[in-house]
Amino acid sequence: MELKVTTLEGKAAGSVQLSDGIFGLEPRKDIIQRCVQWQLNKRQAGTHKAKDRAEIWRTGKKMYKQKGTGGARHGSARVPQFRGGGRAFGPVVRSHATDLPKKVRALALRHALSAKARDGSLIVIEKAALDAAKTKALVGHFSGLGVTSALIIDGAELNTSFASAARNIPNIDVLPIQGINVYDILRREKLVLTKAALDALEARFK
Repeated sequence: MELKVTTLEGKAAGSVQLSDGIFGLEPRKDIIQRCVQWQLNKRQAGTHKAKDRAEIWRTGKKMYKQKGTGGARHGSARVPQFRGGGRAFGPVVRSHATDLPKKVRALALRHALSAKARDGSLIVIEKAALDAAKTKALVGHFSGLGVTSALIIDGAELNTSFASAARNIPNIDVLPIQGINVYDILRREKLVLTKAALDALEARFK
């Protein structure tokens, strides 16, 4: 699969041959969905907590005699039936993380990349670098490329000026190649890869 390469200014910079094993697969929604769910589960904090009856600071003395009142039989005031009592089956601190095999995660990433390539939402630029961290200049470059919502993946090291300028633009995310993931690819309309990112992907899935 051949794709044209452009500069950040929108000028032609040749073409690149994309690997069919990475960008030419038939996207499977079930595999992609499993990976997205795995990511969302893993990032949940799991710090929610409610007090049960053993953690409530109230008397445990029987509130009135067992018989002869005409009402229900009650003991401790810490039980869930009363206002201020402990909660029954409340949330506890726990991990929400689920397991997903490493091979399935790698396959889901290739399917997500293939989905962007198939939709025509993949853009390859020569490099993501600016001389000065000027957000206004970068917005102009993105406007020329027709980019309003995008994930930009660079090589192992990000250009500091580019990353700083892009930080103030809504719906634009910039990540090094180590941070590429299925969820961030899908949540933006366009996927912008530099030539360094392409080389790294080719080496990763070789």
